Amino acid sequence: MKLVFFDLEGPLSSQDNAYELMKLSPNGDRIFEVISRYDDLLALEGKEGYEPGDTLALIAPFLVHYDITEENIVALAEKASLVDGAPELVGQLHAQGWHVFCISTSYEQYARRIAQRVGIAPENVACTHFPLDRYRSTLSVEDFSGIKEVEKDILPLKPEEDDAKIKERLDRFLWTELTNTKLGAVIEEVKPVGGRRKVEALDSFAQRYGQPFGELVVVGDSITDAKMLETVDKAGGLAVAFNANQYALPYATIGLASTHLSDLGPVLAAWAEGGRAAAEKEVRAKESAGGTGNRSHYHWLAGRQDLDEPLAIHRRIRRIVREEAGKLG
Repeated sequence: MKLVFFDLEGPLSSQDNAYELMKLSPNGDRIFEVISRYDDLLALEGKEGYEPGDTLALIAPFLVHYDITEENIVALAEKASLVDGAPELVGQLHAQGWHVFCISTSYEQYARRIAQRVGIAPENVACTHFPLDRYRSTLSVEDFSGIKEVEKDILPLKPEEDDAKIKERLDRFLWTELTNTKLGAVIEEVKPVGGRRKVEALDSFAQRYGQPFGELVVVGDSITDAKMLETVDKAGGLAVAFNANQYALPYATIGLASTHLSDLGPVLAAWAEGGRAAAEKEVRAKESAGGTGNRSHYHWLAGRQDLDEPLAIHRRIRRIVREEAGKLG
């Protein structure tokens, strides 16, 4: 049985839905960039109970404050750019007998529509439950008293350059000022599917089909996928880093940097035919041949120590494919 699991934002859709949603509010793009960096910092320090991608919980108070709706999320999904070759590859895989899944940190209203657009069945999608309209109906103006103040404090801060200030101010706002408030309860309720929660979703799907991790293929690109990539690679499966950043690439079996997801097809065919050994043979041959322009830059990463060269290629093509979202962790 052949099972492949795609992350959504990166492999299937080029945009970051939460980023685009925040842009619907004043200075929302800059606020999101700071909170996204804060998410990276918490994930890297290993904050207890925190998972990469919990940004989607942290921005919930801002989305509610600016009266953004579930309808807005769906509208963004309707017009979002798909990665070139994504619908074609999914269609080919279905024709070849693959079971295709999507495990996404994205809000459910976005993830399910994008999955539908590329041809992935709703029952094969795991994503973040987000009853935004319910939150909007239960919160009042008084509940948002601290939003403007924290916005004023973080707007001048620059990710990486002002990491210490970002950490201090958002620590105080999120884990002290919002404690025992209605906004704090919203943050507690939203559980984005990232990090270990992606592994849990993967395990649930795998058990449905009676497949061990070593028989699976996963495709991801960012810090929210790192644990899923690492889990499958260590089990002997195929973990694919597609236009990945520095947080995902070290945990993958192979890397593919390309503007077309369909370039992954031959390696998936090799895996289906002969498992990891056949996939390695195919990748090493492609790596020796080299990519062409912005396509088919393959690297066998398992056991590799020096990642400078593949990371440079992934960064370059990631910025082409992901556009503004390429700078996020």
